[in-house]
Amino acid sequence: MKKRIAGRFTVILFVIGFMSATQYNTVNTDDSRDYRDTWEIRQQLSREKQVHSELLSEIGLLDDTLAKYSDKATQDPQAVLKETVEDLRRSAGLSQITGPGIELEVSPSLEAVALGSEITEIPPDLLIRLVNEINRFDGIELAIAGERVINTTAIRDINGYTTVNTDPISTPPLTIAITSKSMEEARKLYSYLSASTIHEDFYIDDLTIAISEPQEQLTLPAFDEKIQMGYLEAGEGE
Repeated sequence: MKKRIAGRFTVILFVIGFMSATQYNTVNTDDSRDYRDTWEIRQQLSREKQVHSELLSEIGLLDDTLAKYSDKATQDPQAVLKETVEDLRRSAGLSQITGPGIELEVSPSLEAVALGSEITEIPPDLLIRLVNEINRFDGIELAIAGERVINTTAIRDINGYTTVNTDPISTPPLTIAITSKSMEEARKLYSYLSASTIHEDFYIDDLTIAISEPQEQLTLPAFDEKIQMGYLEAGEGE
């Protein structure tokens, strides 16, 4: 009799243990569903659409160049070549450029001046953050304290000095000039930077940013240094 009761008790415990294990596995099963909210998905979609738009713009520019060659090459090939070279120089930042834009005046904060705090250069990481904020807009060209910023420009600390294109920039106040594709884009950039949290980051370093009203004509200097092409190699027979 005791053996029968013990056997039944063992079976009951086995069933309870099996059910507990099944429930534990069910609760701990990985759920691979995407829990991102709608806003995150919209942001990702917006970034993908922006990349697609940039690619279409580049394709359009290449099509225009090919059309110029097709229409004018037989008439004046040298003129077409010169025009193409000038377009490339302008795109690379090697030519002076004039267009609609805004100016940023970076100055010591009033509190720093009143307290007699030492005014130092803008930290490189802070300046890079500002440039990244500006480059959120397409077709932007800029110059920092007279130094034209291009794709190969490096902003870094060299021997304790903040440099742009290896040239030390002055301590504030200094001017950052920005041009855009149109007055409409210049106004959008003005509104965006006016509301940006980058002002708070600069204020922590005792600096303020004053933004000028959009201007119809703003001139940026050409990049006047040698472009480093150490990673480019000519193939055999070239």
